[in-house]
Parts: sequence; C-alpha cells; structure tokens
Amino acid sequence: MTEQESTIQALGQRAKQASYALANLASNKKQALLRAIAAELRQASAAIIAANAQDLAAARQAGLDAAMLDRLLLDEARLDGIIADIDKVIALGDPVGQELDSRLLDNGLRLSRRRVPLGVIGVIYEARPNVTVDIAVLALKTGNAVILRGGKETLASNKVLTSAIRQALVAQGLPADAVQLIDSPDRSLVSALLKLDKYVDMIVPRGGAQLQRLCAEQATIPVILGGIGICHLFVDEAADLKRAVDVIANAKVQRPTVCNALDTLLVHRAIAAEFIPVICRELAALGVTFYGCEQTRALSAASGITPLAADDESYATEWLSLTLGIRVVQDLDEAVAHIRRYSSGHSEAILTDNIHAAAEFMNQVDSAAVYVNASTRFTDGSEFGLGAEVAVSTQKLHARGPMGLEALTTYKWLGTGDYTRRK
Repeated sequence: MTEQESTIQALGQRAKQASYALANLASNKKQALLRAIAAELRQASAAIIAANAQDLAAARQAGLDAAMLDRLLLDEARLDGIIADIDKVIALGDPVGQELDSRLLDNGLRLSRRRVPLGVIGVIYEARPNVTVDIAVLALKTGNAVILRGGKETLASNKVLTSAIRQALVAQGLPADAVQLIDSPDRSLVSALLKLDKYVDMIVPRGGAQLQRLCAEQATIPVILGGIGICHLFVDEAADLKRAVDVIANAKVQRPTVCNALDTLLVHRAIAAEFIPVICRELAALGVTFYGCEQTRALSAASGITPLAADDESYATEWLSLTLGIRVVQDLDEAVAHIRRYSSGHSEAILTDNIHAAAEFMNQVDSAAVYVNASTRFTDGSEFGLGAEVAVSTQKLHARGPMGLEALTTYKWLGTGDYTRRK
C-alpha cells in the first residue's frame, strides 16, 4: 500500500466510525449541532475572510481568470449568506427515520421502508469555499459523515472553515472526524479516495467536465454526476418580448460564473428580426459579448453589434462568463432538437404566453429542471427550499436536480412478523 493509499484508508476508517455515532442521532441533537456550527463560523469570520484573502492573492498571482476568482471569493456578505443557509437547513424537517409505504402483506408480515443515512460521502470540488459548509451541514443533518477534497485554490479557506465545523462537533460531544478535509493538493489522493469503497458510500464531484469524467472512469463507488450547466432559454413567437428582456438578463448577468447561468438563447424566427437587435443592445450594455448563427449576426447589425460566428464548439460550451450564444430557430421543434443535441441536462426555459407551446416544451425537454416564463437561475437548493445543496445532479439515478436532504438518504426494508415463516 502506498503512503497516499494509507492516508486515505485512515480517513475512511475514521469517517466510517464517526458515521455510526451520527446515524441514530436525535433530530434535536442535530439541530443543536447545526446551531453550534453557525456560531463557530460567526466567531471565526475574521479568520475565514483573512484565509480567503490569502487564497485570492495566490490565485491572482497564478493567473486564474475572473470566473474562477468570483467562485473563490468569500467576503463578509457571502459568509453571512452561508450562515443564513444553515438556519434554513435547521428549519427543514429531518428525513431520517421517516416510514415509507407501510403495509400488511398477505403472509402476515408488516413491511415498511425507513429513511436512513447513506453513511460516508466523499465530495470533490473546486474553487468554491461555500461548498465546504453546505456539504458538511447537509451531511450532518442527515446523519452522514463526509470527506471533503476542495481545490488547491481554496486550501487556506477550507482549513479554517473545516476547523470551525470540527470544533462545533467536539463541543457537542460528537467525533470531529464526522467532517474531514483532505488538505493536500496531491492528486493521487483523489484517485485513492475514488477507490475507497470499503468505507465511502457515495462520491459527489462538483467541478468541470474533466473532474466528472475522472470520477466516472476511476471510481469503484457510486458517483453522482452533475454541476455542468449548458443552459438554454427559448423565446417563443408568443412571448411578451418586453418582459422577456429582464428574464434573459437575469439568467445571463446576475451571476454568470455559476452552472445555472444562461449559455444559449434560442429565438423563434417569427420574432427574431424584432427581438434580436433589442436583446443584443440591452445585454451588451451589461457587458455581454455574443456568438451567433448567420441570421443572428445579420439581424444584430441593427443594434450596431456583430457577434462572433457560432459553431458546434461554441454551442457546446458552458461559458461561465458574460458570453452568450444566440441562434434563430424555425419553431419549437427545432429549439427542442437543439437542446437535445447540446444540453448537459441541467436547466432549460421557455418564454411564451401560449399554454400549448409551454406544455409541449415541458413534455419534450428532458433536463433536471425545466421552466416556463422563469429564469434558469432558480435551479439551486436554497431557491428550491432545500436549504442548501450538495450538488445539482444531471443524471437520473438516484438523485436529479438540486440535491438536498433526501438525496443524502437511502432506505432499508423493515419487516415485522409474529414468528412468521415463509410457506
């Protein structure tokens, strides 16, 4: 066994042991723990922000782009938001222990299913220190231990955040190893974690396509894939074009570096000549640049803007920046065909006042979240009322879309008889 494998084995053993202490923890004890974590984070806020400043300085020196720097940033306002999300999770019901489908069978056996924790969850993520808190809080609320491996860009931030969480665990009489951080940037440790099926029950990668593919190919543990959002919005011929502008601007501009931000705008040909110059002018004023099909490039000339030529590569790109692809489509069917070809299965939307077009779009588009007359930016655990999220799953088993508390549970069958024998 290599040194890296030995290190990860030790983490896994400690996490599994800690998970036993959490599995049957009463709901009121979990609530007290989460309140203690929020208090520790508030108390450590100055140290957290100072550590994040170190990470930001190192990231700028390393030449990281603006999108990555925005993900990395943890200022006072964002830290307050993270702590506020803990309060939201505290207010949510505890799914662990819920009885499902209780029934009496003909053979006399009383059979039910009960929600139970998964056990130990491994989460691999990049430059988002908020994920450290979100994952830990959701895992602990559902009685799971967690092993965290953040990106090297957030190492200083993650160390301070994890230290505060572990202090809260100890203060509540629980094992600190319920939350562990892999604090080495050595990538071989990731490979070792992916093969820790003896101790880890689920892997959640939160990062780009390369990380997702690595986990899918190397893991001997079930992996939840997601977090890559090539998101589309279709402006139908029956849309209210004036109101549409604000929704599109929100989807693209409010926070362009996240996975639910808009990447490609599809415009019905019947309204393209009227709408494309308007939307290009409005978004350009907000700093957006464009890629467009031939029709888009010709029509946008009226706004004094000429997008770069779009191609298969640009339509298949998750921009994570103030860049937007635009394509004119013949009708709803062509819009759906485009989405099926290029979508990552994250979030899609239609703007229309035609209820039949809306229903057809919702039925035909098979993504984790599909919206009518709303921004794609709503695909978020907090916005969905889940308190926070582990990830946004773009697969279909066992969780899909924003993963909240229930996604961190499984169930076991419980059978009660009267010394019942099978015939």
